[in-house]
This record gives sequence, C-alpha cells and structure tokens, in this order.
Amino acid sequence: MGFTKTIWLVLSLSLVFFSCSAGINGEFQEGGTVNISIKTALEPRTISLIRSLRGFMGETDNTPILDGQSIGQSMAASPGVRAVSFKNTSTSALDGTVSISKVDDFLSADGSKTRLISYTEGREAGTSSIIISLDKESAPEIIAHLSSEVEDYLSALMAPAVLGESSTRQEYLALITAVYGRPLADEIAAARLKASIGFPRPVTTVRGGNAAGKRAEFDIPIVDILVLEQPLCYEVAW
Repeated sequence: MGFTKTIWLVLSLSLVFFSCSAGINGEFQEGGTVNISIKTALEPRTISLIRSLRGFMGETDNTPILDGQSIGQSMAASPGVRAVSFKNTSTSALDGTVSISKVDDFLSADGSKTRLISYTEGREAGTSSIIISLDKESAPEIIAHLSSEVEDYLSALMAPAVLGESSTRQEYLALITAVYGRPLADEIAAARLKASIGFPRPVTTVRGGNAAGKRAEFDIPIVDILVLEQPLCYEVAW
C-alpha cells in the first residue's frame, strides 16, 4: 500500500494486491509528477479464498476477483491523481498505469495535516529527495481511497493494518494458519512487491532499497505492509 514518489504508490497499491507478487516500474519527474506501470496477479490460495467469500455472498465466479475498472475509478477520485487505467488480463490479474500530478497530495486525507509523502526539490545532485512513511495511523487513510471491495478482502484476511490492531508478523501468520490453513499463510509470507523507479539524476542515497544509476530498486515483503509491526519508512535522494 516513504521513498521515491512512486514508492508510496507502491506501498498503497500493495494493499490492493495483498497476496501476490507485483511488479511496478515508474518514472519520476522534477516538480512532483510520477508515471507508473503495474503488473500483478493473485496467487492460487488467495484466489480460492476470495471465490469462497464471494460464493458465500451469492456472487458469481465469472466476474473479476479484483475489478480493475472499479479500482481505477476509486483511485481516480483520490488527491494527487491525474489519470488511472486498470484492465483485467484475467479474472485474477491486472495491468495498469497511474499518473500522479502532485506526489505530495497523493492519497492524503481531506483536511489532514499528515503527509504520506514528503518531497523536496533541489537543483543540485543529492538535493532532491522524497520520504514516504506508513504506519498504523496513516494506513486507514489510504484504504479510504481504495475501493470498498479491496477493504472487504483485506478485512477478511484480518490484516492488522486495516483493522487497526497490533500484531507481529509471526502472530499474524499464525492467525492466518489457524483460520485459513498454512498454505495461504505461506503464500502471504512469500508475496513480494518489487519496484524500479527512475529519477532525473543518479540516485545518491536510498534507505530501504538499492540504487542502480538513475534508478532505485525496492523488494518489499507484503506481509510487512499488512502487519505494520514497525512503521515503514523509505527515502531516496538524487
């Protein structure tokens, strides 16, 4: 569900793609605009769980498990978003693009003084930076800008970040094992969010990832975002 401007999008979208391995590529431009492309697919155990939940609610199996159009419409109304386009490549996979016009405002709550993303622009090497932070207080603000469908699924997975509860990774995975079985817990534990973000100048500093020329690379366990045992903080300077 900070770091590079786009990395916060990475974090927030990871809340959408809660039990999958997602790939995100983005390009950041001075001034606070970010363009991102996303490819993701849910894993088999997660698909089975969602189908069971939907069947219990009387929904049919032939509709997308995650509705790309619905999620796109919800995000398009969020602060800082210029354009969103998601399409279903299957009932359990999505491709999409997100264009952020003002990264400082991205997914911020109306009237809130809390900024999920802090951006500083400089003219010299190493003076532009972005910091993104996610904790148990800010996570519900992000969920509020995503679709109700996503919130329902995350609640069904008992994600502490969504329910406002305190838990360790081990405790959360043990709970998933007890309720849904070890295969789903193992699937969630293995899910990763991998992101590669390009910047106008070579990256000089990365916290929470690695630098490769003008790109910052991140490999984030999704369970860390679902649990938020510790606040997550990422930073990139260029």
